[in-house]
Amino acid sequence: MTTSIQPDLIRIFTTVQELQQQLAQDKEHGASIGFVPTMGALHEGHLSLMQRALAENDRCVCSIFVNPTQFNDPADLEKYPRMPEADIRLLEKCGVDYVLLPSVKEIYPDGFQLLQMDFGTLGSVMEGAHRPGHFLGMATVVKRLFDILQADRAYFGEKDFQQLAIVRNMVQQLNIPVEIIGCPTLREADGLALSSRNMLLNEAQRKAAPLIHKALLQVGTYIPHQTPAAIRELVIRYIQQSPLLHVQYFELVNPHTLASIESWEGHSEAQGCIAVLTEGPRLIDNMHYTF
Repeated sequence: MTTSIQPDLIRIFTTVQELQQQLAQDKEHGASIGFVPTMGALHEGHLSLMQRALAENDRCVCSIFVNPTQFNDPADLEKYPRMPEADIRLLEKCGVDYVLLPSVKEIYPDGFQLLQMDFGTLGSVMEGAHRPGHFLGMATVVKRLFDILQADRAYFGEKDFQQLAIVRNMVQQLNIPVEIIGCPTLREADGLALSSRNMLLNEAQRKAAPLIHKALLQVGTYIPHQTPAAIRELVIRYIQQSPLLHVQYFELVNPHTLASIESWEGHSEAQGCIAVLTEGPRLIDNMHYTF
């Protein structure tokens, strides 16, 4: 079924087949396709991806699908915010052409198999170590969406730095003909990285959360004068001055391989990647350093 909120502004597709038919017509006329996959609960960070896709392509497609295969905690899946009507209004204002709003069965028909791939170090550290199965579930749905849309370009936020690295690796391994474009992290005025999960923070947690960004900024003043191990300790101690925040991990890694950096010798750049637990949502962030 295809519905329309306003003619010529945005079209909502709930089935793969109808979206594919529309995109085939667009491509026959030479249109380029930009794609932004999301799980909804959209914010300005998502919209910045849409705006770039709109600027660089003739058509912009957004998918809204809370993907069950990438949640290793059923409670996390259940709590994930869902607000499709508000999301559609935002996409309409942004000027997105098409929205795919599918059911689970539409994305995963009977007999559909999870992707089986080895991402090496990229998939085994940090998020991979703490959320087993997450990246295979994420890669499965992204591959499925790429197969459906056959887009020219796909846009991902750099806030999910490890996810972006996995997607790039998958595209390279499987030789998928899509250009992957990473877009900068957007932040609140106090530095907190925009995330759909932020709306699950209570008032006290929200007040404490900017410590994460402040800690990441301080790291740049420590490199390369302090060892990576010493910097990790400093970051953990700084953030955990708040009893509401617990650092699950903080790693200084090679931005290309995600291998942990144990000494600055031979390195001229690093990525600081962090995950912080609250009694509510789990928050992730990262920052790039050159030295």
